[in-house]
Amino acid sequence: MDQPSLYDDGAVAWAMEQAVALRALGQRPKLSNVLDWHNVVEEIESVGRSEIDRVESALSQVLIHILKHVSAPMAQSTRSWRKEVIVWHASAARNYRPSMRQRIDWQRLWSISVKLADASLNVFGESLPGGLPDIMPFTPEELTSLDFDMDRGLERLAAVLKPAPDHH
Repeated sequence: MDQPSLYDDGAVAWAMEQAVALRALGQRPKLSNVLDWHNVVEEIESVGRSEIDRVESALSQVLIHILKHVSAPMAQSTRSWRKEVIVWHASAARNYRPSMRQRIDWQRLWSISVKLADASLNVFGESLPGGLPDIMPFTPEELTSLDFDMDRGLERLAAVLKPAPDHH
């Protein structure tokens, strides 16, 4: 029992490790059938999934607010969007663990954030700029670094925006 626990590195890695171990134990015929192995494993895995969901949600809010700012830089809401990026990024950075990197679908996160930002802008007669990349323009390390903020996000997006087609 003196081995270091993955729990210290984050609930996601720990939960996945425990789920694998419990599944293996559940397959052993000599163990008591008193335990509901399937549901115990599912509950432990859900701990890891909820941690990932919390980080994904916060990162999505960061991306949505950056996308709204790049789309409507003169909107009255830009100050509140800046604040929201700080708040949501702090939550994401606080809860993100390296073991989550391979478990987050970064492309899906980008696609959903783009859709949500566009829907939010459309309510006010605004829309996303043309030329947004189809693939996630941020690396996980960029998004979760402690010094990431609205300005870094806007700079990164400006660097990857595709030029709009010229209609001459």
